[in-house]
Amino acid sequence: MQLSEMIRAVRGGSETISISSTWGQGRAAFGGLAAALVYEAMRARVPEGRPVRSLAITFVGPMAVDMPVTFDVEVLREGKAVSQVLGRAVQNGQVVTLVQGSFGAPRESAIEVSAEPAPPMPPVEACQELPYVQGIAPEFTRYLAMRWGVGGLPFSGNRSREMGGWVRLRGEVLREPVTEAHLLALVDAWPPAVLPHLNRFAPGSSLTWTIEFVQPMPAVDTHDWCQYRAVIEHARDGYGHCAAAMWSPKGELIAISRQTVTVFG
Repeated sequence: MQLSEMIRAVRGGSETISISSTWGQGRAAFGGLAAALVYEAMRARVPEGRPVRSLAITFVGPMAVDMPVTFDVEVLREGKAVSQVLGRAVQNGQVVTLVQGSFGAPRESAIEVSAEPAPPMPPVEACQELPYVQGIAPEFTRYLAMRWGVGGLPFSGNRSREMGGWVRLRGEVLREPVTEAHLLALVDAWPPAVLPHLNRFAPGSSLTWTIEFVQPMPAVDTHDWCQYRAVIEHARDGYGHCAAAMWSPKGELIAISRQTVTVFG
């Protein structure tokens, strides 16, 4: 199933779904997909007119592929403008992904500060794409295309503090608007920004992840290339702390992201 198909399944009320091994990432399902599906289950419990403002995601344990996963949602508080919601992905009675979300309706305000422009980036056509090679590249990359414009590929020995380029869905037939669920997959598609520092393979994964969405969201569709850049702020003792952002093809800020990642090498 394509990403949009799984999003529609959860949006349509499916409380349980099985993720194919083609969406695998090592021994687990792709984390960005796990977060996207939990978010969709949460979104269904929030009143219209309250877009998501921020999500705090913890990958408690690996989500197994080809095994049913159930989504459990709890509305913690619903105020006049803001809803606080907790979502869980559960397998075999164990929580594997935990998401706390803040959804807020717009308010009148005298404060308006424009986002800084997107950083310089080589055009899509000039950037090297990470190819999908079965058995070598993570399985989920058959659905997501990344082109490097800054920094190096994973395990290339590139010591830059920055990494990024362009990303979009691969193989999506329908051209439809990108939602926050799609963005979760697009942002998390990128490997931890510390992996290019290594010159040999070593596993690495997200431990915690917070992401904030710019509302109203700029118009982007599932065939568009979005710009991404991550910056390593600190790394030591097998943990890295990275800040990142994503922009529309027109350079409009879409999302701001922070991750704590683990590296076993």
